[in-house]
Amino acid sequence: MSSVPLPMAPEPEADPVAVSRLQDEVRELAKQRDAIILAHNYQVPEIQDVADYVGDSLGLSQQAAKVENAVIAFCGVHFMAETASILAPDKTVLLPDLDAGCSLADSITAEQLIEWQERFPEAVTVMYVNTTAAVKAVTDYCCTSSNAVAVVEHIVREHGPQTEICFGPDMFLGAYVQKVTGHERMRIWDGECHVHAGIRPDDITRVRGEHPGADFLIHPECGCVTSVMEYVAAGDVDSEGVKMLSTGGMMGYAAKAESEGAPRDVIVATEVGMLYPLRKAAPDINFIPANAEASCRYMKMITLEKLRDSLRDGTGEVKVAADVAERARVPIERMVAINP
Repeated sequence: MSSVPLPMAPEPEADPVAVSRLQDEVRELAKQRDAIILAHNYQVPEIQDVADYVGDSLGLSQQAAKVENAVIAFCGVHFMAETASILAPDKTVLLPDLDAGCSLADSITAEQLIEWQERFPEAVTVMYVNTTAAVKAVTDYCCTSSNAVAVVEHIVREHGPQTEICFGPDMFLGAYVQKVTGHERMRIWDGECHVHAGIRPDDITRVRGEHPGADFLIHPECGCVTSVMEYVAAGDVDSEGVKMLSTGGMMGYAAKAESEGAPRDVIVATEVGMLYPLRKAAPDINFIPANAEASCRYMKMITLEKLRDSLRDGTGEVKVAADVAERARVPIERMVAINP
């Protein structure tokens, strides 16, 4: 069966000389504006190469919280720039394209969350960091895929095993966390990332069949995650080769892969932009996408030209209102403090 078609960002052939010149221009503008460039792992390679820091949502939040530069040029999507503004309110946060959104963040609004909370008034609310500032402002804890399990375990320790938890908006991450923690009193919102949801069990079956013996790295947001966990439990998939990892966890895997004797082939189930930093970290490993069309058009909206223009002209500023930021900062700081 063929892979599920997903929205693809256009990838025109780039002139290496022109790219290099643009990168030099960006670096010079960043120096002039006292700017630090932060980029997510899913950004296009030429953006990752010019960034001062490349990482996952948790790592980017930690960097934003301690940045000393006057300007943060954020190469990611809108909710990430909002998070940086919340954690660094005295900094200027620039998003090179203000239309770079997120289908997962759009799957729940603050009004919907408040209505959900009213149905379960005793519950503790945990929202994935892929949410708007308005949602975070009515949340108890934020989490990322790398520390979601740790956050839920922390809540259970602090509030007791009977604590009810409203977890959202990603239903696949929620199902994964519930399975790992065994916490039955979890209510899970019915939201998803359109890219990760499009990576299905059929993709995994096909690619694993083509590469027997390969390790399989899977992001907990993927639409196939629940099925894969069931396959592992039933013994249909070798558990030694399956690793549920955040993008930061995947980078940790790559850093140790060659020294720890990882197999030559490694299948990766997440957005395809992740392949670039993985291949840089472990060039002798053959990283294979579970679905080669799993490309987030929002992440790919940030280009070198847009980054240059934003730094040059100061455009694309993201500023969260002070009252919203004050309330949203609490669950984000709780997230940053809880390390997996």
